[in-house]
Amino acid sequence: MAVNLSIKNVADEVAERLRERARRNHRSLQAELLALLEETTMGRRRSVAEVLAAVRAEHLRTPAEAIAMLREDRDGR
Repeated sequence: MAVNLSIKNVADEVAERLRERARRNHRSLQAELLALLEETTMGRRRSVAEVLAAVRAEHLRTPAEAIAMLREDRDGR
């Protein structure tokens, strides 16, 4: 049986980062949050191919840009 969850008092900055992450992954905010919950609770880690695809999708040109993206992803967990 599915359960509805609600998160209250989310900081504007956090909500914006989640919206941006959802946009990058071509998902709704709801779908992105569900994916994050599934990854976190089921121990699914991104494969090298998934990370590479994300890097290419961002059109990164320098190692510093790639590092910033990886840190943002890590900090979002």
